[in-house]
This record gives sequence, structure tokens and C-alpha cells, in this order.
Amino acid sequence: MMEHTPDKQDRYSHPVTAIVTGIRDLFRKQAEPLVLRETGRLKGKRVLVTGSSSGLGLATAVELARRGAEVIMAVRTGIPDKGDLVKRRSGSDLVEMVQVDLSDPESIEKMADEVIARFGPLDLLICNAAVVTRQSRQTRNGLDEMFMVNYIAKFLLIDHLVSKGGIRTSGPGLSRIIIVNSESHRNPEKIDWESFGTYVPYGTNKSVSMYGYYKLLLLTIANELSRRLNPDGKVRVMVSALCPGPVNSNIAREAPAIFRPLLRLVFRIFFKSPEKACRPVIYLATSDETEGRAMDYLFLMQRKPMDRKATDPENGKRLWELTEKVVSGFS
Repeated sequence: MMEHTPDKQDRYSHPVTAIVTGIRDLFRKQAEPLVLRETGRLKGKRVLVTGSSSGLGLATAVELARRGAEVIMAVRTGIPDKGDLVKRRSGSDLVEMVQVDLSDPESIEKMADEVIARFGPLDLLICNAAVVTRQSRQTRNGLDEMFMVNYIAKFLLIDHLVSKGGIRTSGPGLSRIIIVNSESHRNPEKIDWESFGTYVPYGTNKSVSMYGYYKLLLLTIANELSRRLNPDGKVRVMVSALCPGPVNSNIAREAPAIFRPLLRLVFRIFFKSPEKACRPVIYLATSDETEGRAMDYLFLMQRKPMDRKATDPENGKRLWELTEKVVSGFS
């Protein structure tokens, strides 16, 4: 039986309720939060971080580089300035950049091929990039932009890297795939199988609920990815996801102009800085306590059960097959 309560379904369905819920979650005391230790180092590890030109992704790139990783920043803009910024803040020169437009399948595959050719297999992939559009927007492939960037792009990138040997599956230690998700994945009542991938226009009032819906798809496919990468119980690649909580970033940059000053004020006062919000990402990337977990999910700095729709193997299998059909239409 799927989780469902009217209260839960309303928490992320509207911009105002989503903000209030995020603030409430930040002030709710966590029981025995996980500890991020300075001993978690990444020397000799190669890491790709998408959406790392600002906000959570930029802070994550800085901290990973500071801990010794070779960091590859996958960005749409900001080359080379943002890479130079990460070098200065981290004190590391092991920072490279690649350009990608996550709304364009050809750009995603080209970037993945470039990463493999230039750097070799990754030890760690962090899928962070996301967008909240003011209303539906169609990509040149006929998909909703949020559907493409927040869901399909991640499936396409991971699938391409895995199939081309771009994720290390042997050698010392386990490679890790970390997906930045959201507690708003709990809001949708169900996965819409019948109209999956079909562009359906929506306005500002539905934008936040669509964001949560795509996060449900993403977490469902992350669970299926873990099952497919580790089919016999032996963990070859660790798959993790997390909700960092509300972050003071520019993700709401497309909000109506009249609301932007208020949103900036609320974000600055109540939301976490990217430097603090990236802690669960860094924990999943570095901690020995996560070793050997085929699938993991954190809310802030605490493990939390995922919505049952996301962990249902039948949902995962069906979603994977439908997603492959959408992706096959790109070629």
C-alpha cells in the first residue's frame, strides 16, 4: 500500500507551502545526526559534479577539491572563471571544467565522451544540476524542460558513462553515484504511466508540484539503477541520494519578478548556505560508514526511508523501460 496522507500531499504542492515546509524541517531537531569527519579524504579520486557553477554544486566542488579529489566541473556557463574560483577557495589545482547543456541530449553524450577520453573512468559522479522553471517550456526534442534537465539528463548521463566504461567498477574501493534529490518526491500520489514523457503545458502554480514529481521519478530510477548495477547482492557501485533541505541558492531565479526580493530575503534569513547544505553530499562521498551500501538516502544529515513508490521494484522496472523508449527517440 502506498504512503498517502492529505497533509503530506499538500506540503510541496505550492511555492508558499514548500518554503514553509522547508523552514520547518530545518528547525526540527534531528535524532542522532550523522557525523561528517575531516578524516574523509579523496586523494587520488576522480569526481564529476554537474551544475557546479553556483550554489550547492559550487560549494560541493570546493569541498571535494579541498579534500584532495580531482574535480571535474560540468557546467553550462562559467568556464574558466568558476573553475578558478574553486581552485582559490579549495587551495587545489586539481580542478577541470567541461561544458554541457543538460537540456540537449547530444551535448550530454558529447560531454560524457569528453570526460572518458580526457580523464578516464570516474570514482565518483555527483548529479546535482536542477532547474525550477516558472512554467512549462518545451525543449527542441519536444519534452518539458524540467523533465529533461531534472530527470532524463541524469538517466542519459549515467547510462552513457556506465555503458562506455566511464564509471570505475574495479580496483581499490567502491565507486559511488550520488544524486541530489528532494523530500518533495513524497508529494505525488502516483507515477503517471499513461502520459509519461508527453509534453503537457502547465503554469506557475503547478511548477513546484511538477518539480516534486520529477524528483519522484529520479529517486525511483536511482533505486532501479542500484538493483541493475548490483544484481546479485554484491555491491559494485554504490548509489546514494539525498535531500539537502532548503538551500540559499538561485534555483528560484525564474520566480515572478514581484516576488523575487521577498524570496531572496527569506532564503537569506532561513535557508542554509550552500557550504552548510553540501554536508550530506560530502558525507556520502567520503564516509567509510556508507561503504558497502547498495542504496542509501539521507535527509539533511540523517538516514530516512524513501517513499514506497520510489523503492517499489515494479515501479523501477516499468519506469526504466519507459525512460529507455524516450531516450531512444533522440537518435
